[in-house]
Amino acid sequence: MIAVKLNCRRFEYDIHSLVKAFYPQTEVKVFAEGEKAFCSDGNFPFLSINMTEKEIAAEISDPGGVKALVSDTITVPAEVSYDTGGGRAEYKNLLKLLLYGLLSGITGKSLPWGTLTGIRPTKIPMTFLEDGKTEEEILNHMMQVYLVSREKGLLAIDIAKREKELLSSIHYQDGYSLYIGIPFCPTTCLYCSFTSYPICAWKNRVDDYLTAVEKEMDYVAKAFRGKILDSVYIGGGTPTTLEPDQLKRLLWKLKSAFDFSGVKEFTVEAGRADSITREKLEVIKEFGVTRVSVNPQTMNDRTLELIGRKTNAAQAEEAFRMARETGFTNINMDLILGLPGETKEDVAATIEAVKKLRPDSLTVHSLAVKRGSRLNQWIEENGITALRNTDETMKIAEQGAKDMGMKPYYLYRQKNMSGNFENVGYATEGNYGIYNILIMEEKQSIVALGAGSISKRVYEDGRIERCDNVKEVAEYIERIEEMIERKRILFDG
Repeated sequence: MIAVKLNCRRFEYDIHSLVKAFYPQTEVKVFAEGEKAFCSDGNFPFLSINMTEKEIAAEISDPGGVKALVSDTITVPAEVSYDTGGGRAEYKNLLKLLLYGLLSGITGKSLPWGTLTGIRPTKIPMTFLEDGKTEEEILNHMMQVYLVSREKGLLAIDIAKREKELLSSIHYQDGYSLYIGIPFCPTTCLYCSFTSYPICAWKNRVDDYLTAVEKEMDYVAKAFRGKILDSVYIGGGTPTTLEPDQLKRLLWKLKSAFDFSGVKEFTVEAGRADSITREKLEVIKEFGVTRVSVNPQTMNDRTLELIGRKTNAAQAEEAFRMARETGFTNINMDLILGLPGETKEDVAATIEAVKKLRPDSLTVHSLAVKRGSRLNQWIEENGITALRNTDETMKIAEQGAKDMGMKPYYLYRQKNMSGNFENVGYATEGNYGIYNILIMEEKQSIVALGAGSISKRVYEDGRIERCDNVKEVAEYIERIEEMIERKRILFDG
């Protein structure tokens, strides 16, 4: 455990995230003066940070916080404040630069994304592109202000340019996108922290769940009657855990309630091969779905068994072929790099297997060990000290995408990502996932239905407000009127 002592709790989240980036497999505890104190254990350092209006001081000591190892202090410019406005952001950047320098020096590490700990690094180049900045200016800013590597800076700019072009036809203020969550899965994967429940335990209540979702649909369809629906995404969970008649019910209601004349993309995340049948794919196709996902995560059977997928690579291949035979021309596949026990050879073999199928898009995730996942417990029980993704495996996946004629079109990051890398979506021309870009760039309001979903209202001035639905299925069903009221407050206010 690494202990971090603060004189006040300002920027606590950013400090925790940056320390965690340097020590991804180690617990980090932050406390402020006057609170219960902690000491670092093992060979891990103790950090102390003191923030005032005029200066920021940081010290890294031995585990007990007795002997100083390194320290540094910076003077805060007079125009910068940690309390208000734009000055607060500048203060935070100064703090993170100071802390990064000390942590990098003591660990010998550099992070590919530098001091950036947020999930949306492409928002920086996107904003600068909209302001008319050149690519060279943007790259220099990212490298100097945030210590982003040249490679990652160029990647972020390349994606931001593509996103900007793809979003040029989206109705930001006059439109919206719709998300519907189906929180059921055949089984719960080892790494999963999403809202999902084994379908076998909820079979008798799926119809009740759909009834609740339909009530939300009725409200949204009425409330947004004057808006243009740009994209629709049905995710989960695993939507194809629904039976064919249940899928038909959901899709019929959706198409009946909403005007699809302006919809540019309609996605169903079919997901796991063990939930996909030809009959279900035919239902999805019948209702005009334009994009589906078949997500193996890896084509290594040993790993699939370990992570609890209860399926194998051959089933994933068959599910993909069925989707093609059903007539889908935009099929995505998801992969995760950094899974337990996976080597670069395993990743290369997965990429070669995917290349033979030639999906239209490929989303490459770097494993994030979430606190709420069973993977956390598995790591502790098996004495695993590190689950690592590497630059080499990221490049294997990148090259595989290039070999299939794909370009990167969206990017996001998560807390506790293996190797401090990123998730990247690649696609062939004309098959870029619009909803994926919208959810990351936060340019348009997204109305989310179903248990555990989060709606987002984007105002004309860029301000964003959110409301969430309860995660538990039974609660969602019983409290559906409350969920609708939350949306009414958010969007009618």
